[in-house]
Amino acid sequence: MAPPPLLLGCGIFAKEIAYLIKKNGWLVETSFLDSALHNYLQRLEKGLTGSLAKRHDRDIVVFYGSCHPLIDRWISAANATRVIGQNCVEILLGKHRFDKELEQGTFFLLEEWALRWDRITRELYGPNPKVIREIFQGELRRMLAIRTPCSADFSAAAKAAADKVGLPLEWTDVGLEHLEQALENAFRGKLASLTNTTAE
Repeated sequence: MAPPPLLLGCGIFAKEIAYLIKKNGWLVETSFLDSALHNYLQRLEKGLTGSLAKRHDRDIVVFYGSCHPLIDRWISAANATRVIGQNCVEILLGKHRFDKELEQGTFFLLEEWALRWDRITRELYGPNPKVIREIFQGELRRMLAIRTPCSADFSAAAKAAADKVGLPLEWTDVGLEHLEQALENAFRGKLASLTNTTAE
């Protein structure tokens, strides 16, 4: 019997994806990579291509946006399929709202990024708070913290992140319908059964 398809990709929505797999009874396995890899192109290449090579015998759906200029080449070479979307936030919000928010100078803050804010910004921009504030205030007008039905309370971490970059913090609650539809589209034809779930 052939193994179930594998969802391989960014762990930024691991909780949300696990919820949707259980809700829909999809027979799908999952393997998630560090959600900060998109900030480091060499690490992303090594992590994703290495994972694809190990799973060459599977039907694979890759949960990443256009996070590397060569990502679709790697996915095609592995005979895998990618969830359609520019990035994870667009996949969650839908393209229309995502584009509208970008036009307003919005920086999107997700739970996992908020909880790891100091480490990520220090690795990317260095330890100087003034430099970090100047970078974020250059073209951005606000920080929008996004809660999903699976989010824990990360209000303190979000406020701390917004304070450190000097942007006003706003909140939005979003459902999972766009994410769910994107996953369904990517798995179309690959799901032999919808009655059980497995995860790793």
